[in-house]
Amino acid sequence: MPEGHTLHRLAREQRRLFAGRTVRASSPQGTFAEGASAIDGLVLRRTEAKGKHLVHHYQDGPTLHIHLGLYGSFTTGSGLAPEPKGALRLRLVGEDVWTDLRGPNTCELLEPHEAAALFARLGQDPLRRDADPLLAYRRISRSRVVIAALLMDQTVVAGIGNVYRAELLYRHRMDPYLPGQAVSLPTWLAMWDDLVTLMRAGVRVGRIETLYPQDRPRKRGPLARDEAGYVYRRAGLPCRVCGTEVRTEMLVGRNLYWCPSCQPAGSAGAL
Repeated sequence: MPEGHTLHRLAREQRRLFAGRTVRASSPQGTFAEGASAIDGLVLRRTEAKGKHLVHHYQDGPTLHIHLGLYGSFTTGSGLAPEPKGALRLRLVGEDVWTDLRGPNTCELLEPHEAAALFARLGQDPLRRDADPLLAYRRISRSRVVIAALLMDQTVVAGIGNVYRAELLYRHRMDPYLPGQAVSLPTWLAMWDDLVTLMRAGVRVGRIETLYPQDRPRKRGPLARDEAGYVYRRAGLPCRVCGTEVRTEMLVGRNLYWCPSCQPAGSAGAL
């Protein structure tokens, strides 16, 4: 599932392409025909993202809400849009640009107050200027739930997925099974700052890379997906730092990855 940096990157791109302009909307697949008709011909005022949710605010109209889920994706191009093919849920066309949405978990219209309520239910998003890490810590510090589960709870921190979760815990040498209430405030603030840095880099380059400079296999250039992290999807492989076999277990329906030597049981972080 795309993580928060992907949605913020899409919001930024679509704002650049469509904001302030009249948008033509259609649903070639037909499953969102009524919704597309409601925004067709309206001016897109702005786009924004929170966590894994993307919204379009239209002038004198409803708000378009999209959650990509596991299979949703956008394809964008310039010039004349190609002939629609396959399960094309929504097509937006602007001035010499177009974007196609396929396979989202959610594609719906909301009234502005409903969109505000949706965002209010989400936790703190490291990529938003209005985020407050202390509000997230209030939830974490009062919970007996393990930190690896809390980081995936979108009502605590919005936008973290399985990759950022595993890599953040590794970078801070924290036991993923540590209860939230055992995480100190200084440690959490250091983790938050690191998360902001990592996710902003993800927005900028369009991919997740979490290695410190000294651990990169080469000094320059983008890394392949299997080179770009410490533990994510590296179960059974040696830790990049200590050589211990990386472990994996299922936690809240997702595979958790960690190094038992760099992140020993009870470890409350590197601070």
